[in-house]
Amino acid sequence: MTASHTAAPEATSDTRKFLVLLLGCIGVVYGDIGTSPLYAFREALRPFARNGAVHHDEVIGMISLMVWTLTILVTFKYVLFLLRADNDGEGGTLSLLALLFKKTGSYMPVLFFAGLIGSALFIGDAMITPALSVMSALEGLKLVTPAFSDYVLPMSAAIMVGVFAIQSKGTAAVSNFFGPITVLWFIVMAWGGIIHISDDWTILEALNPINALWFITHAGTVGFIILGAVFLTVTGAEALYADLGHFGRKPIQTAWFILVFPALALNYLGQGALVLTHPETISNPFYLLYPEWALLPVVILATMATIIASQAVITGAFSLARQAVHLGFLPRLAIKFTSETNTGQIYVPAVNAILFIGVIILIFSFGDSESLATAYGISVTGAMVVTTLMSFQFLRSVRGYSAFTAALFLLPLLIIEAVFLAANLLKIHDGGWVPVVLALAIMMIMWTWTKGSKYLKEKTARNDIPLATFIKSVESSIDRESDHAPVTVPGTAVFLTSVPDRTPGVLLHNIKHNHVLHDQNVILTVWTQDKPYVPDSERVEMTRLSKRFIRLDITFGFMDEPNVTKALTLCKKKGFKFEIMQTSFYLGRRNLISTPNTGLAGWQEHLYIGLADFSIDPSAYFKLPPNRVVELGEQVAI
Repeated sequence: MTASHTAAPEATSDTRKFLVLLLGCIGVVYGDIGTSPLYAFREALRPFARNGAVHHDEVIGMISLMVWTLTILVTFKYVLFLLRADNDGEGGTLSLLALLFKKTGSYMPVLFFAGLIGSALFIGDAMITPALSVMSALEGLKLVTPAFSDYVLPMSAAIMVGVFAIQSKGTAAVSNFFGPITVLWFIVMAWGGIIHISDDWTILEALNPINALWFITHAGTVGFIILGAVFLTVTGAEALYADLGHFGRKPIQTAWFILVFPALALNYLGQGALVLTHPETISNPFYLLYPEWALLPVVILATMATIIASQAVITGAFSLARQAVHLGFLPRLAIKFTSETNTGQIYVPAVNAILFIGVIILIFSFGDSESLATAYGISVTGAMVVTTLMSFQFLRSVRGYSAFTAALFLLPLLIIEAVFLAANLLKIHDGGWVPVVLALAIMMIMWTWTKGSKYLKEKTARNDIPLATFIKSVESSIDRESDHAPVTVPGTAVFLTSVPDRTPGVLLHNIKHNHVLHDQNVILTVWTQDKPYVPDSERVEMTRLSKRFIRLDITFGFMDEPNVTKALTLCKKKGFKFEIMQTSFYLGRRNLISTPNTGLAGWQEHLYIGLADFSIDPSAYFKLPPNRVVELGEQVAI
């Protein structure tokens, strides 16, 4: 009896938790893809509009292509397949890259650059999506009254200021507020489609994939061009994968099948039927779905929905940035945790500021959503192609498929995405260069940081003294009471180093300048594993090196908070107690100097030094007590 009573509250609690996650993921994960009906069909219609009308078969073909693009690329690839390609619950390009490195057991340059390209393209998408979505929504005000025309740009910018200003409040606060609004948005979209499908029942022929194939084969060159606009229907799929760690697979899948996909399909079918019956509505088929009395409320709701669309890619960018930092692709950035219970909910101030500046520049540079839509698509299609290529290695290394079977499974997806990418590349001269330039810049930053860090580590290692040799020498001099022996002082000193078998430079400098050695000296190395989380039982490993020296290895996952102070409390279980207020943490601060004829190109040296200066202080990153940190500087030429 007691057990049954206990099980009931637990079941209720689990159900409540699932519903909260379900509502939250609708508000964040599907915000981006949920606003594509605002502009996708409108942009696809433009090349086919002849004297204000479009041929019946072309409309059927376009709607069919949109519905089946959603079905194949989002439902099959992301919702059913890629959401299962998780790294201990985390998703996204870099998480998949870390999983592949872990499973293959080797560093593969092809995978490395694929991961960089995919993550760089996603950041470009995170800049364009907010600008395009919000402007598309606010342009509906022009239908209410032309007097609003001059206010679309300043209102878009003002909304973006508000969106980026609230990011520090955390994903939970945002999703709790946005979730119900997005649910209403999808219901309203479905309603708008349902009330117009009966305008022309032949629109239901679009559910037959043969019509999509007919459109591709008969539309000619113009049809190939509009594939770039058709692809706008699946923008947000990469954010869906990147936000996996925030909400989990089941809530994301459930939301897609019970609400998101049906609402999107119904809305596109309704837009198609409306245009077939009333060709004059091709100028803005989405807003003209609704009766005049509902137009202003729908514009307001759409604006709120586009704010949520921005949230989807912003939270995805935060997750990607944290993964990039822990995997060594970016310098240490300030990362703030906004939830006490969900470590996936974070805020990265530097990324937030960069995205905000980029979005504002795009809004005022392009001026309207039609112009910005031409710049969209390349980043999304490029990222999708990259994840498909990486999925080939995933099927082989993780799932154990043969190369032939993996290729057979993924080749149809790759062909579809390659066609969409080629169609989007035709828009390079019309603004498509923007995401390409953004992605190249971000990729160059990641590559430079990775290459520079590797070179710097190799260079400093050449001058390092083996730790075993140093310990033997210094212990011997103290025991012999040599004149050159350092003075032993009470307390514990912790020396952070990335190369545990070599003597930390800061330890050598401390003895050289201060001529002292503590009773207990800890050589501390912090490791990041190729998995999201490391349990406390595997966090700390201690090795006694001598009477006065201990080696301590602390391991975090790439999604863990690297809190060294908290990790040190686990040492008690290993039989070693740290009294924080009697412990000094010694950090080396390197002053990097650019010199000719080194391992990096001149421009890369300056970029790497700039990135190093941008990196936050190690004591803040590792959560060390600031009043117990001692920093000793040295100059290093690169």
